[in-house]
Amino acid sequence: MGGSYVGNERLRIGELAQLANVTKRTVDYYTNLGLLKPERSASNYRYYKYGELERLRKIVAYKKKQYSLDHIRMMLIQECESKKHASEKQLNEKLNDLNVELQTVIRLLENDKKKNSSLKNQVSHESVTLMQSLLLLLL
Repeated sequence: MGGSYVGNERLRIGELAQLANVTKRTVDYYTNLGLLKPERSASNYRYYKYGELERLRKIVAYKKKQYSLDHIRMMLIQECESKKHASEKQLNEKLNDLNVELQTVIRLLENDKKKNSSLKNQVSHESVTLMQSLLLLLL
């Protein structure tokens, strides 16, 4: 596809419109309202990530249900906030798991210095302290 880039696939406005079964003018309108967010190329062409196709399809589905564009905007914002909250929750859970693992490693190092002397030599006290501080900041 002409607007595709390896690892960061993007769509041109016409490709997006065709995949969503709408006109380019509709895509333009929703973009100007801020409902869709394109990226600009070096030559100032608009490209849309594939996530915008899903967003456009939601907008079209909501319009078919007679929702106003203001109402659609609010629903999209709420969905985005819900996803953000879920991502933050996942991150916090992973950080908590990492903290537990780190505390276990620290305990093992402190309790059995002879067996783990080579590991302890590889991880400085400053590094362990830094990791603990980082975890406290992130939690």
